[in-house]
Amino acid sequence: MSAALAHLARQAREARVVTRSYVVLLKPRVMSLVVFTAAVGLLVAPERPDFLSALAAVLLIALGGGAAGALNMWWDGDIDALMRRTRARPVPRGRVSPNAALVFGLALSAFSVAALWAVSNAVAAGLLAFTIFFYIVIYTIWLKRRTPQNIVIGGASGALPPMVGWAVATGDVSAASVAMFLLIFMWTPPHFWSLSLFMNDDYERAGVPMLTVTHGRAHTRATILAYTLGLAVTAALPLLTGIGGPIYAAAAVVLNALLLWRALALWRRDEATASADHYGAERAFFRLTLWYLFLHFAALIGDAGLGLSWPGLVR
Repeated sequence: MSAALAHLARQAREARVVTRSYVVLLKPRVMSLVVFTAAVGLLVAPERPDFLSALAAVLLIALGGGAAGALNMWWDGDIDALMRRTRARPVPRGRVSPNAALVFGLALSAFSVAALWAVSNAVAAGLLAFTIFFYIVIYTIWLKRRTPQNIVIGGASGALPPMVGWAVATGDVSAASVAMFLLIFMWTPPHFWSLSLFMNDDYERAGVPMLTVTHGRAHTRATILAYTLGLAVTAALPLLTGIGGPIYAAAAVVLNALLLWRALALWRRDEATASADHYGAERAFFRLTLWYLFLHFAALIGDAGLGLSWPGLVR
């Protein structure tokens, strides 16, 4: 009896490990951003589906994002094994085989797109399919290992979820959904380049041509500042397209002033100072970019929920 119970306990532990490994394949932290921005795109739209349809759609968009994460881990298993940040992932650890990750990712991709079409419309499903395709084929397979512009161009995939959410509600693409896309698109390079400033050894070891690897940290700091300036301009677009109001305007002014100040401080830092404090300012900037995006989109929900959105100049 005790041997049988021990065997059952061992099987249960193994099942939990396998389940956790497949959950990790979905990149839950990235999925949370997908869920949030897609939900905002849906909630700020002028039309909204019923609650259950909206909930199902957001969950399917999340599943599609998770499918892209699994396919990314399938392709990148070799370089993930070389990087401290990613070497504990299921494929390099041997907990999930590359073929299993591929099949899992493809199956979830097909299901999420087909099911989203069934519960919403073809435009939303098509945008989700394009998001998965762009992240895997354009970014992961084509750009990531070839050019320092990988995250600039490839960042389009991470910027598409609010457009998918908007399309779930309206069945179309509009200036407002494009404004949300552009906000994330311009945010992505400073976010990931700040990460590369203190994780550069990982990228060098794996042979990933991030800007810090190909052009050095000083050039990357200057480019972060330039993109942050562009981001500040882009952040005004929701106010021009009918989805921003006073809450968003106030948040945008404060957050962009703060991010620009921090970006200027990064640009002024020399490598000796940064290395001496273990890239403390760079890590702080990276964390700030996360709050920056979250609070911009939260402000859009605030304006929409309170009916404060201003009439847009462009529709």
